[in-house]
Amino acid sequence: MIVTEPRDPSVDPAAASLPPSVRPNDDGDCTAGAAATYFMLTGCDPATTEIKQDNSFDQHVLASILAVAATEGRSVAERAGLSAQDLSTLVAQWFPFAQGVVAAWSTPSGQAEDEEIAMVRDLLLAQRSNKDDVSGWLAAMIARRAMEPNHLWEDLGLRERPELTRLLTRHFAPLAARNTKNMKWKRFFYRMLCEDDGFVMCATPVCTQCNDFDLCFGEESGESRMAERRREVALRTAELSVGTEPSRSPEQRP
Repeated sequence: MIVTEPRDPSVDPAAASLPPSVRPNDDGDCTAGAAATYFMLTGCDPATTEIKQDNSFDQHVLASILAVAATEGRSVAERAGLSAQDLSTLVAQWFPFAQGVVAAWSTPSGQAEDEEIAMVRDLLLAQRSNKDDVSGWLAAMIARRAMEPNHLWEDLGLRERPELTRLLTRHFAPLAARNTKNMKWKRFFYRMLCEDDGFVMCATPVCTQCNDFDLCFGEESGESRMAERRREVALRTAELSVGTEPSRSPEQRP
């Protein structure tokens, strides 16, 4: 368990003492909140935090998932795939000085559990390297975030795909070891679910002969969601400084 530095609960953690890369602009926009939330949880800038040690890496992963879930406008517990109790326990163990956010993050979503999420979660739970709390939480969190539309590493808030590979190898080694061809992780999960149930997911017996090869094995690089938001904030700040109308992200355009 990593214990972060003490925070003053009377100060808004999303605006106080932030490093330049996560500091809000004049409109209070702090990279859509993700980097500020990550800093509030860990005391570190997500762009430069060190993750060489396993505990530091686990803290980074947990903070990244919570931070990106907190930007999506609904119950953070639901968006992260956790029950209110699990979220409370996770924060108490890993981010004890951020416990003031738990109540706001645990508002009921009113949604029944999705069967697809449960299937992916159960697959991961059955392939855990260790039956500890962190692996259990991560199984639920990865399964929920796998329902989002981007690359899985992006929707987990991670900085690049190799962090996801390290996460799965560390906590779900038996499953990760089966991905011998470096298939995209979402596609790989569903392939494993089909195979475990005795189904054949693909009509083509050899992947290299398949017309959909790139869907399973194509490029998964790109800009992380937090880095993208930092770039958008920097662009808007630069435009405001020269008196031009700020650009809008695609989702903000009419």
